[in-house]
Amino acid sequence: MNKTGKNDGIMSDLIGNIHNQNDGDNIAEMEWRIRKMRFDFKDKIKFTRAVFYSFRPIPLPKPFKDGTGGMGKFAPERGCMELYDHEGGCAHLSVGPAFAADILPMILTGETKSYNDWRETLYWRVRNAGFQSEKAVEVGQLDLMMLDLLAQRAEKPLHRFLGAEKDWAAAYKGGGSLLLEDDELVADMTRYVTEGYRTVKFKVGSGDGTDMERDIRRLKKVREAVGPSVGVAVDANQRWNVEEAYRFAQMAAPYNLEWLEEPIHSNDFNGIRRLKEMGVPVPIAFGESMRISYMYEIYLEKGVDHVQPSIGRMTRIDDLLTIRDLAREHQAVFSSGGRIYLNAIFGCLYGEDERIEFHEPITVPVGEYTLYKPEERDGRIICSQEIPGIAPRMDVEKLEKDGLMESRQVFYAPKA
Repeated sequence: MNKTGKNDGIMSDLIGNIHNQNDGDNIAEMEWRIRKMRFDFKDKIKFTRAVFYSFRPIPLPKPFKDGTGGMGKFAPERGCMELYDHEGGCAHLSVGPAFAADILPMILTGETKSYNDWRETLYWRVRNAGFQSEKAVEVGQLDLMMLDLLAQRAEKPLHRFLGAEKDWAAAYKGGGSLLLEDDELVADMTRYVTEGYRTVKFKVGSGDGTDMERDIRRLKKVREAVGPSVGVAVDANQRWNVEEAYRFAQMAAPYNLEWLEEPIHSNDFNGIRRLKEMGVPVPIAFGESMRISYMYEIYLEKGVDHVQPSIGRMTRIDDLLTIRDLAREHQAVFSSGGRIYLNAIFGCLYGEDERIEFHEPITVPVGEYTLYKPEERDGRIICSQEIPGIAPRMDVEKLEKDGLMESRQVFYAPKA
């Protein structure tokens, strides 16, 4: 294992060296091979036991709705797991009940394998379920837990173990449920600015996508309230077809949108190309629904201006860095979403203008049940420099105290 945690720098140096070689015909293939091995850890891991805590959904202070009806009254978290290895390390991560059913039988076997081998084995074991499936996401969750264990062994916080040279991630702040009244929306967006965020984001797609006049009215009010120097982005959550998305973009153009997120179906690659060919007058962003880096190559080829992977949906966690580098190569904007406390760890590996999303309506209530949260300060999320591995974890004692805990299950590997 690279004890210095300089994996990302090593890979960047290797890619740079490739471009200095004369064998141009093999550059693309060699870059692909290097990207595939970005996280290259050979340390052995033997999983010995796991504890899964199932809890009731965490209620949101206010019901939340986006353009396609997302979220409702509760946060998505339904459980968390402690995963132990043969050296006594314990990884902790929010996972669902399916993780215990799908992944634990494949790893609590008594076998000892390297991080690389475990990841490769499970990656192909879920092939027939599809790399966009929930099983593929569960492989990504195991990836995070293995990295947690290795960082604990190295006695480093995970971001430093992976090569970060800073302890903060630049962020933008989002929320803006369609259920908010106009004045509530404006109040939230202006508060985000006073908290130090230079870009704010809210939902569009009112009236099941039919009430663009309401969306534009709200956009106008937000722009007037935050002023011309603050970035304003909106998220349609795939609500419209190509013609509707183009119409909205034309109506929104006077208000200087920083980006329009997922205006059409995230898999409609030809629709994205059509939007760009039509001359859509605002930058468009896609990516939170995809789970492997290859899909982002297609997005960029179709002309997407801003790619947005989500840490909670990656099949291989180092794909976040692969997608970041793809965006740099195509001179596109990059940001990442998902669970803010995990996202911040990888955001420490990003540049100043490569941001993570702080989604307030979900993050704050889940944060009430999270230990060792990173600090929010002036548009940045500050990660712990003291706790090895992944510091944030669900507070199972508080969940139990508040009557949300449902069950605790223990799973063991067979004895030798």
